[in-house]
Amino acid sequence: MPTQRTRAVFEPFPPNLDIGDLVDSTPKFNFAWRITCDSIDENPREDFEQLVLFHVILSGRPLVIEGFQKRLDKFLFSEKWLRQNCAGKKENARDLVKGTNLLLTIGHYLKNLPLLTEQWTPYNYTDRDRQRLYLKDIDCPPEWCNSLGKLIPPCLFYLNEFPKPFDGPGSQLSDSSPPPNSAQGVPIARAGDLMSCLPERMRAENLMCYVGHEGTYTPAHQEMCASLGQNIMVEASDGSVEHGKQTRPGSSIWFMTETKDRHAVAEYWMSFLGHDIDIEDHFAQLNAWTNAPFKTFVVEQRPGDLVLIPPLAAHQVWNRGTRTMKVAWNRTTVDTLEMALCEALPHARMVCRDEQYKNKAIVYYTLEKYSNLLWRAHKEEKKEHPEVKQLLQDFKRLFMLYTEVLLSETFPPRKLVEKEVEYVEFEGNVTCSYCRCNIFNRFLTCPWCVETFNVDGEEISDTYDICMDCFVMGRSCRCVSRLKWAEQFRWKEILGRYEHWRQLILTLDEGSQDEKQQQKLKTQFPAFTIARGQMGRKSLAEICQEELIRRPWIDIKKPNPAAAKKLEASSDSEDNGQSRKRRKVRHRAKAHAEETGRCHVCREPEASWKRASCSRSTCEEQYCYSCLFRAFDISPRDVMEKHHWWCPKCQKICSCNNCRRDPTMSPHEPRGTLLGHDTRKIADPRSVESLVNLRLTNFRWLNQFGSDNASRVEKRLKEAEEKRTQALRVYEIDLESSPLPMNTHTGDFLANYEAEIPVDPGLELDNTLRMLV
Repeated sequence: MPTQRTRAVFEPFPPNLDIGDLVDSTPKFNFAWRITCDSIDENPREDFEQLVLFHVILSGRPLVIEGFQKRLDKFLFSEKWLRQNCAGKKENARDLVKGTNLLLTIGHYLKNLPLLTEQWTPYNYTDRDRQRLYLKDIDCPPEWCNSLGKLIPPCLFYLNEFPKPFDGPGSQLSDSSPPPNSAQGVPIARAGDLMSCLPERMRAENLMCYVGHEGTYTPAHQEMCASLGQNIMVEASDGSVEHGKQTRPGSSIWFMTETKDRHAVAEYWMSFLGHDIDIEDHFAQLNAWTNAPFKTFVVEQRPGDLVLIPPLAAHQVWNRGTRTMKVAWNRTTVDTLEMALCEALPHARMVCRDEQYKNKAIVYYTLEKYSNLLWRAHKEEKKEHPEVKQLLQDFKRLFMLYTEVLLSETFPPRKLVEKEVEYVEFEGNVTCSYCRCNIFNRFLTCPWCVETFNVDGEEISDTYDICMDCFVMGRSCRCVSRLKWAEQFRWKEILGRYEHWRQLILTLDEGSQDEKQQQKLKTQFPAFTIARGQMGRKSLAEICQEELIRRPWIDIKKPNPAAAKKLEASSDSEDNGQSRKRRKVRHRAKAHAEETGRCHVCREPEASWKRASCSRSTCEEQYCYSCLFRAFDISPRDVMEKHHWWCPKCQKICSCNNCRRDPTMSPHEPRGTLLGHDTRKIADPRSVESLVNLRLTNFRWLNQFGSDNASRVEKRLKEAEEKRTQALRVYEIDLESSPLPMNTHTGDFLANYEAEIPVDPGLELDNTLRMLV
């Protein structure tokens, strides 16, 4: 990551840190909201589910449920049980200091936890060379999984398919009757975790255990694919003597932010700390948190605390004491899918972070499952139950996501029809060779960049497959063009599913017999040909078709070092952020000028396919994609998808030196900091970036506006608050001017609720359940 700014270093938390004093002395710190298992028992289960929806998902704030330590099987969830049953199992412990894995047995690790803990004192805790070994991401014992499945409310548990009987908090009281069953005995209800709708072979296993000691930690991060995180501490050392050795009380400190502040947090991380929170490589020091302009929720997680982590809410975790043992998992819901497809996945794609959850496939298979359930409810006249009505609402939202997926993959109706599209049966394992996202249906594959490996006497071919998003960004193999199309579903098949599910919505929706309501539904859920006509822009597939024609093919069998170097050279060399003198360049030959042109901003010569031309008949300006991306926050797709694109000069936002002298111009200020990412270390070695060099920063452009980091973060915070207020009004949630404390152990909460390794999920705490503010 070639940044020119200094980066914040790792600074550990002291062992004697007083969390209470820290929160009391820091204005932006608050303890996270807490409720008890007993208070859940005293209210209908539906109230608790609504609380989670409004507080964690819609409001985007963490919630801690305490009291599970009284209900957990104390022998099963103990260090002794783990020694007796898993001592010989080999696992990779993470050496946080060296950044490597260390293979050892669970028994050996547990035995040496006191030794790893006692090395840390208030006087040497800043020593960078001492071991920090974290046993993270290990498989959860089946016995633990089964026990937790009977105790945790099904709506929160791992791979939940439908409401099930359980013995935990909220199992006794209910305001409504159980959801109806179909003739086959299947409950007609929503799944708590949509990952359960995938075929078993496609599911990502994310029920994991974490065992840590004093000084182990998880860097600041967001949950993968905007999913909801759940983390319960099942056991910790209590300060007693174990196996002849004195222990220290175990707990975990969580620092968390709100979902709405995610953009401000990301900008603060990049502009002030010099790190990208999407990379998950930095544990922020106390000073960074205490001086942050956004609100931070603090939790000291102890045994029996279940922490619910909002989607896209950044958080980090610090373990204390001799031993902490936690179980964590993630859930996917309709809400998280919407955030994943619109925001989380595009960010992950930029830094080449694995997409393990197959989000588009989850949309498809959930629609398949829900359509069968809704059809049964319709046939058996059971669609009036509240759970069935909610199932239909979720089905509509999923259908809209599915519509967007298909629209992005559709070819234009009459021109550029692809006659040769390779069919590869969908198995859920095709990933982009560049960004490593999971590819749902259509993609591009290179017939020349195929590598063959010999594994146990069997030849295995490794093809170069690229997703359409990456190709539009200029990412590809070194061939650049002449890639071939492939798809994993027959187009007629997935269009048939679209129309089938659309007709189901028109049939089942309440009041659909009314003519006006029917017309409204048909407008909201149009036939696919109509939806395609209403796009008003080019689809991703159409852009790829045009770029395949426009971009040159590089014959990799006839290497040309000069051409290859030019291919990857950036037209925007502002990485040093310093002014430089320009040589006068004489006009070149006319034939060469037709092939290359100069960017309006950087004046560097670029091939025509690397430049965007203004569509106005009176404008002949051209901009290279590098300058558009870094100076104007305009991605190649933003330009290519428009039928008529106006350049920044015609939009009166150009910030080049000449245009800044024009009094009618309002130069565009970049929305945030770009540190640059060297994706060559992660992407397939056969890859190149031919349009935008993402290794470069936008510091040069920020400096033109004074590089006021604080004002950009404050702007993000203001935008976040406005969006949150608007969203809550949509759900008709009244807001109070100040939080009101209430007893967490009694009362109807919804009646009063107006408003040497890293771990995985995050959380928070406080002794009161407060009103939404």
